Amino acid sequence: MEDRHVLLPEFNQLFGLSDDVDRAYFAVFDGHGGVDAANYSATHLHVNVGLHEEIVKNPAEALKCSFQKTDEMFLFKAKRERLRSGTTGVSALIVGNKLHIAWLGDSQVMLVRQGKAVTLMEPHKPEREDEKARIEALGGCVTYMDCWRVNGTLAVSRAIGDLYQKPYVSGDADGDSFELSGSEDYLLLACDGFFDAIKPYEVVDLVLDHLMQTNGVGVKAAERLVAAAKENGSSDNITVLVVFLRDPQHILLGMESKYPCTPGDFLQLPCPECQCS
Repeated sequence: MEDRHVLLPEFNQLFGLSDDVDRAYFAVFDGHGGVDAANYSATHLHVNVGLHEEIVKNPAEALKCSFQKTDEMFLFKAKRERLRSGTTGVSALIVGNKLHIAWLGDSQVMLVRQGKAVTLMEPHKPEREDEKARIEALGGCVTYMDCWRVNGTLAVSRAIGDLYQKPYVSGDADGDSFELSGSEDYLLLACDGFFDAIKPYEVVDLVLDHLMQTNGVGVKAAERLVAAAKENGSSDNITVLVVFLRDPQHILLGMESKYPCTPGDFLQLPCPECQCS
């Protein structure tokens, strides 16, 4: 099992931030070639975010830059200890009524708003035209060997680590930011093994069915999703993290929240849940 995850709904307390703006952080890492890179990222990425000089004024930049810093730190360790592993990663930082995301590789985050799946990002895969062009411009190649791969090896074009595939496998993260209106139902972060088996619209149906069966109790929603991915034939390690942004009972009843949800509201909602398999 090379997946790792981090849930920090009380991000401010961890880093002594006292500016009256609620923050919460969530991340999923899907390691390959060993667990070292995933372990390192799960331990250090959020620390780099929390200590970044722009965490208050420009959290989106802090999140994105922290991926690069974590990659540089792990590469230093990898050279010293001859580590070959790497990891994809996706993280979400909620600051007040704004959602900031950043990612490397094919782990993904999606949003569900009023019962509809919202795509937030495009995974870093070698077959993407822009990624293929970047790799080839550096002197690398993208070849098909049961799937598209960088230099015939990795099926992702960006990651933390992978010392011997740099710079073709880039450590520069992409990021984006979104306003939260209060009508958002939940966030879902998961590794590629989940999204290879479950489509975004199926997530909506599965979670709604789970809430109907439990009378609006969100606990074990992630477990239901992992089970569905396994039933659909996924043989990969799977990690799914579900972060409810409003009361699951309101979602079940089709009610809209009156006020934007903030990380502080997580204290009144079921705890953000992660299921690994």
